[in-house]
Amino acid sequence: MSGETKRRHLFISHFHQDDGEVTKLTKLLNGHGFDIRNSSIRAKPENQKRLDEKKVSDETIKRLLKIKISWAGTVVVLIGKDTHTRPWVNWEIKKAHEQGKRIVGVYVQGGSEADIPENLTNYGDAIVKWNTNSIMAAIDGENNFEKPDGSPREPLKAPTSTC
Repeated sequence: MSGETKRRHLFISHFHQDDGEVTKLTKLLNGHGFDIRNSSIRAKPENQKRLDEKKVSDETIKRLLKIKISWAGTVVVLIGKDTHTRPWVNWEIKKAHEQGKRIVGVYVQGGSEADIPENLTNYGDAIVKWNTNSIMAAIDGENNFEKPDGSPREPLKAPTSTC
């Protein structure tokens, strides 16, 4: 059934400074026949300020993230230059793994293999370059492991999802 839109429910785990990359990713995939529904948290500036000032408890954030991750079929982790330093990204990846979600890493421009979060190394099912076909193949179940330039790399570990 060519021409049919393929809906995918994603949770896009990312460092909040990479919010623009989330928008680029959803536009890229939506522009190629996919209907991407993203449940990730993207705080408005006033809410980000409240988060930065620790005015929202970690327990509240965790509860919200668990709900959003459970709604998604796949968790996509954007790999940017600072992603590996973000404790919340590692927490989201671990929760996704605990929920049996497929976990796909995608390098953003400037992201390198050194930027892969620890839990993506532990639980990732695929890591691919920024390319529509590579990203959708990984979301749809191919266990591809690539370097940022798209050349093959060794898998980080055995895939764990049951999708």
